[in-house]
Amino acid sequence: MRIYIDTANTSDIKRIITKFPVDGVTTNPSLLAREKMNPMAQLKKIISLLEKDMEIHAQVLSSSAEDMIIEADYMRRQLGEQIFIKVPVTHEGIKAMKELSKAGFNLTATAIYTPMQAVMAAKAGARWTAPYVNRLDMIGANGVQVAIDIHNILTQMKGKTGLLAASFKNVEQILKLAEAGAGAVTVAPELLEQFLYHPLTEKAVTDFTNDFECITAKGATMKGL
Repeated sequence: MRIYIDTANTSDIKRIITKFPVDGVTTNPSLLAREKMNPMAQLKKIISLLEKDMEIHAQVLSSSAEDMIIEADYMRRQLGEQIFIKVPVTHEGIKAMKELSKAGFNLTATAIYTPMQAVMAAKAGARWTAPYVNRLDMIGANGVQVAIDIHNILTQMKGKTGLLAASFKNVEQILKLAEAGAGAVTVAPELLEQFLYHPLTEKAVTDFTNDFECITAKGATMKGL
């Protein structure tokens, strides 16, 4: 499973990249707006923090397919080959995806709430499809199941398109997708940091340290023996 950091905050990105094996960063217009900076300048700052094989995902804001194509071209020229252009699955968005995929753009279809939206995005050439798991739960749907359904359908289609699930409220949702073989998730920094936490892990480390120090010295490690 590929794991992306869902934020536009450079401090969070630095912290997570230092500690965790992640595959890139996803942003959206709302996340960029929270940083209260020029969005393009902020995206460039984010890219400067990434390793060369990491992806960054950023969204077009135009409403017509023609303008989306122009905007996507500008974004790629400004941000380079690491950029995945996020395009919403509107009528105009699908139309734009068809043309952008022919031109070799890396595309992420966003604002997905149904499996058929994901199917149309896949056929239009998107590399990733991003359903909103928790937002689906908030309107009475089963967000995890919708994401699993999308993953299963895309697998059966045997194309290049994968699931990049977004919008989570807890680790359990992500675990269920991992068990189903989902290709990728994008996770807020504070939730991602919970992946490694368990109170018994902390206790085990403390117990091992105390036992070791009983036969060596306070603060001793293997290095000093």
